[in-house]
Amino acid sequence: MRFVVHVSFPPEKFNQAVLDGTVAAKMGKILEEMKPEAAYFCSKDGKRGGFLIVNMNDVSEMARLAEPWYLNFDATVEFMPTMTPADLQKADLDSIGKKWK
Repeated sequence: MRFVVHVSFPPEKFNQAVLDGTVAAKMGKILEEMKPEAAYFCSKDGKRGGFLIVNMNDVSEMARLAEPWYLNFDATVEFMPTMTPADLQKADLDSIGKKWK
């Protein structure tokens, strides 16, 4: 199942990693392990963060994917199940709409 993972970094620990020169290695190691389909980093609500697209076969994988962000950056990690356009088409919204009209 495909998920969008939103990661948000509190400034203290992330700033320290930037200042001590370890941020690139830490993030590189996490991303290498995570193997996201895509990763986009940005600012949201005034905090550094990012959105990553991952596939999981089982929800137990959330721990493997989230823990490195928690441990290295005290990050907040959210998992949002998501659909591709093909998935949305399979949902057959027209039939659902007719049923609940």
